[in-house]
Amino acid sequence: MPLLDPDRLFPVDPSSRDLARALFQSVEDLPIISPHGHCDPRWFAENARFPNPAELFVIPDHYVFRMLVSQGVPMEALGVPRVDGGPVETDPRAIWRLFAAHQHLFRATPSAMWLAHAFSEVFGMTEPLNADTADAYYDQIDAMLDQPEFRPRALFDRFGVEVLATTEGALDDLKWHRRIRQSGWTGRVVTTYRPDAVVDPDFEGFAANVEELGALTGEDIGTWQGYLAAHRKRRAFFREHGATATDHGHPTARTADLPAAEAEALYHKVLKPGVSAEEAELFRAQMLTEMARMSVEDGMVMQIHPGARRNHHAGVFARHGRDKGFDIPGPTDYVAALSPLLDAVGMEPDLTVILFTLDETTYGRELAPLAGAYPALRLGPPWWFFDSFEGIRRFRETVTETAGFYNTAGFNDDTRAFCSIPARHDVARRSDCAYLATLVGTGRLVESEAFEVAHDLTYRLAKEAYRL
Repeated sequence: MPLLDPDRLFPVDPSSRDLARALFQSVEDLPIISPHGHCDPRWFAENARFPNPAELFVIPDHYVFRMLVSQGVPMEALGVPRVDGGPVETDPRAIWRLFAAHQHLFRATPSAMWLAHAFSEVFGMTEPLNADTADAYYDQIDAMLDQPEFRPRALFDRFGVEVLATTEGALDDLKWHRRIRQSGWTGRVVTTYRPDAVVDPDFEGFAANVEELGALTGEDIGTWQGYLAAHRKRRAFFREHGATATDHGHPTARTADLPAAEAEALYHKVLKPGVSAEEAELFRAQMLTEMARMSVEDGMVMQIHPGARRNHHAGVFARHGRDKGFDIPGPTDYVAALSPLLDAVGMEPDLTVILFTLDETTYGRELAPLAGAYPALRLGPPWWFFDSFEGIRRFRETVTETAGFYNTAGFNDDTRAFCSIPARHDVARRSDCAYLATLVGTGRLVESEAFEVAHDLTYRLAKEAYRL
């Protein structure tokens, strides 16, 4: 029995299913545009063998290990590193067996489909992964990882990736991106400017990070204008390494547009100990507007990812650090929060601000009406917990009538798990084709338009939105 149903995610109605299948076949082999994600550029710079199946599928993927943790499996048992270098499981086969024995936890989740796609389409597995097949899986995947066809660059080409964006912090030296360029490899891997560590006063080591920003750029970060000039220099450095976008993971979408003297005074406050929660939030708000102004100047696309209550469990954060599956969605306001930024630059025709959300209640009430009015705004695809068939369907149903298709930014996979990239794009393409077939079946779209829109959602919108 195959791991994947060839008609997965298509409508049940036979005529709609036939059209969805035809739409999908028209876009199935289009190149992958992956404009936002967290793959490690070192993979492509060194093109070394992936170490083992556990380090490819389990240890870097918080979608995977958070589900096991929710059932009482310690992160240490899954090999997730500790901040203090404390003991964790180091036997990859033991980690794999534990992962395999808990496969039932993923039933009907997006992870189950992503994993099945990678196991079947990349590694040729035909039997389900479970405790009984764990060693056979491990041995086959591990043996295949020895082959040149399974090195990072070969998989990049096999997956049909036209461009892959990684995400680096403002202080990163981008040496791996330089190594990629110097290698002569033709695969296109670009960086993205993520300045959270030097714009968020609640980020650990914020003041020291700002000092390092000044040292890297030679700007006087003792002044507000010097601090802004330092950001401009770093943005230029990132653009030299292929960046076309910035990314901002703020707790909220709040923006501000303070007079210069007030912004300067606030800047000096947040660099000192004892900054209040309101002062920190106001500074982040001001910096979103400043970053938007810089995007008007230099043409970089701006992504705002608000609404995650990050590092929700203090103990997990202390032991294992950021991005360990304990970022939880919360209610998010956009209409009032974005007003200062939109008053300042929202009508700029050459500015693109891509909005993401973890609060689905805002789709019809706030996000679609905003994107349906402001030239600068585009809606990012369902993100994180809603990067799924049902999440994509709800997104399309809620925003299309108000914002249309062309105020959205296509799809991005936002992943650290390299082998899930084609799987996630496969789900997105199937989900969109199923939705388009329903529109045709109910007389809201003609069939020829559906084929054109399918191509746009799969390829053109992301490429254009991110200026790739």
